Amino acid sequence: MKICIINGPNLNLLGKREPEVYGSLTFEDYFTDLKTKYPTIEFAYYQSNIEGELIDKIQEYGFSYDGIILNAGAYTHTSIGIGDAIKAITTPVIEVHISNTFSRESFRHQSYISGNAKGVVLGFGLKSYDLAVQSFL
Repeated sequence: MKICIINGPNLNLLGKREPEVYGSLTFEDYFTDLKTKYPTIEFAYYQSNIEGELIDKIQEYGFSYDGIILNAGAYTHTSIGIGDAIKAITTPVIEVHISNTFSRESFRHQSYISGNAKGVVLGFGLKSYDLAVQSFL
C-alpha cells in the first residue's frame, strides 16, 4: 500500500509553533515513528507553504497512490482550487487537522476540502494522521 501525506502552510513549524495547540513534536520526528509503526506501507511526504505546489502534488499522487492524507492548513478554509484538485483525482483523500477546527475561530469551521474527501479526522493531535492511515487499512 502506498500513502502520501501532504501538509500545507506553516506545518513545517510543528514543534515550534503554538505548542499548546499543535504539540512540541516536529512532523519529521512523528513521520519517522509512523513509518516504523506501519513498515508495510510505502509512505511519501510533502510539505509546502504554496497553494499551487500543493495542487501539483495532489495531481501527481492522485492517480498512483492508494491514499492521500491531506492537512491543507489554512488553505482548507480558502482554497477552492485544492478542493477541485481532490475532486479531479481517483485516489481517496482523508482530510486531517491536528486541532479541532470547530473549537477555534469561526472562519476555521468552513472547509473547501471536506465535500470531496473520503473522510475527515480532526482534533486528535498528530494521532489524527495515524487514524487516517488506519482508515485506509
